[in-house]
Amino acid sequence: MRSPVSPKISIVIPVHNGGKAFLACLQSLEHFRPDASEIPTELIVVADGCTDGSARLAENMGATVLRTAAPGGPARARNLGARQAQGDILFFIDADVTIQADTISHVAALFTDDLTLAAAIGSYDDAPGAPNFLSQYKNLFHHYTHQTSSEVASTFWGACGAIRHDIFWIVGGFDERYRKPSIEDIELGYRLKQHGYTIRLCKTLHVKHLKRWSPVSLLRAEFFYRALPWTELLLNQKQPMNDLNLKLSTRLSVVLVFSIALLLLVSCWWLPSVGIAAFLGLLLTGLNASVYQFFYHKRGAWFTLCMVPWHWLY
Repeated sequence: MRSPVSPKISIVIPVHNGGKAFLACLQSLEHFRPDASEIPTELIVVADGCTDGSARLAENMGATVLRTAAPGGPARARNLGARQAQGDILFFIDADVTIQADTISHVAALFTDDLTLAAAIGSYDDAPGAPNFLSQYKNLFHHYTHQTSSEVASTFWGACGAIRHDIFWIVGGFDERYRKPSIEDIELGYRLKQHGYTIRLCKTLHVKHLKRWSPVSLLRAEFFYRALPWTELLLNQKQPMNDLNLKLSTRLSVVLVFSIALLLLVSCWWLPSVGIAAFLGLLLTGLNASVYQFFYHKRGAWFTLCMVPWHWLY
């Protein structure tokens, strides 16, 4: 058990050619340099095969920088940073997020107030950095999912996730077989739960996501880097499916979407299937009414109408 003094926090950021988003990330951390913060902190940046000057930029901001000759993925980069870290708490954030003024103190308080807490994850805020439609939709939907989920989590989250240093290595750190930004954080969370550790989803711990999504990048990430490996993980580990993106309502929505698609296909030979598809569409809309109400209040009716097809595809 730790004593109730403020723990030292090691902020670990993997980056591969981070660009302007990484600069914004570092600027948001400027007040938490070791010589400027009231909370004991250190900043470790792992330049994962960077060729754009991100490593030099981090050094100029006072970070400890570790370099790799070639990209190995965020799982390996985070593990490298964790091996260098001296803090009691490892706080992982992505290179394309910015933190808020109270983020670090919030993390410190979580682990000081609850000595049984092994790990904690936060949420994207409701004001995504990239202004285009898909970026607003994707990041706001992520915010909604975290804000409406149970605080007793079964997954970890590398974009804004903190974990006790010793426990991180007890469970083996991130699985470095994931060579792309994928589900390495989810898999770590499953191992934490298998070892009996507690993960808390803290809905007031926010970071801002700056990533700009395009149709190609979104579909590639959702299918190849999320859906396929996550399905494999669920089948192999027989994990319970009622958390975050795997709620019962989401699984029922999947059944309805496939049923609607099949019925519309059948309508080429049997016209009444269109009516059945329309009825199932109403059920699907009602099942996800809270999602659409959220988007309506945040972005209005036109935005909500535009996001529905993307939500059904998701």
